[in-house]
Amino acid sequence: MSLRGHLPFRLSVAAVALCLAAACGGASAASSQGSNGSTLTVLAAASLSRVFPGIGRLFARTHPGTAVRFSFGGTDLLTAQIEQGVQGDVFAGASTKYADRLLAERLVGRPRAFCTNRLVLVVPPSNPAGITSLRDLATKDARLVIGSATVPIGAYTRTVLGNLDAAFGSSYSAKVLSHVVSDELDVESVLTKVRTGEADAGFVYVTDAAAAGSAVRRIDLPDNAQAVANYQAAAIARSTHPSLAGAFVDFLRSPVPQQALRRAGFGPPAV
Repeated sequence: MSLRGHLPFRLSVAAVALCLAAACGGASAASSQGSNGSTLTVLAAASLSRVFPGIGRLFARTHPGTAVRFSFGGTDLLTAQIEQGVQGDVFAGASTKYADRLLAERLVGRPRAFCTNRLVLVVPPSNPAGITSLRDLATKDARLVIGSATVPIGAYTRTVLGNLDAAFGSSYSAKVLSHVVSDELDVESVLTKVRTGEADAGFVYVTDAAAAGSAVRRIDLPDNAQAVANYQAAAIARSTHPSLAGAFVDFLRSPVPQQALRRAGFGPPAV
């Protein structure tokens, strides 16, 4: 079901859902709580949900007595949570837009870049719509699912489509967007709908496509159409563990976490 035209309602409901999920144990913990009771809460983009738990365990081992707990979701919803006063220690988003916004509102400290990502088109293994190229998205009757315009994956998708107008004609992006049947809250939702066959195609990050393996087929984008996602992390101003929060942000740029991010398919931090 399309979510267009219901953004304010969607944002408020989704934000509450995220809060409830965290309160009910929906967030993941990287380790059991340390003996001194220090638990660092990291609000992180959904696309980091596979790699961050391991990085959290690494951080906990280098900071004895500390546990790391994650709450994953769309970067826009995490930003809204912080603005609404939800308790957390570190923000790690998939777009500089939201980190800059929180910094301007004095809700986080100085953001630091820690990795990048790129986009890819994925289709179900059976490929019922017969999508074999990016051009097909405009010419075939395919059910396309993309991220909402307010979330990074959705904004990057629209940038990619605009870039492809140069290759396929000025009306290409408009034709492709006319085939969108649902705008999703985060990249995980896009991937799930393609993997389960609820959609014929969707744009996700290369890291998500790699993690899905044979559950999807991928169609790579030309370099001149790419939209590079820049990830930034920052300590949340209301953190109850400001020193630990700053240490986690710095830790993300250290060699071992950077190796873990590369293995997951993320690129180096933007300069």
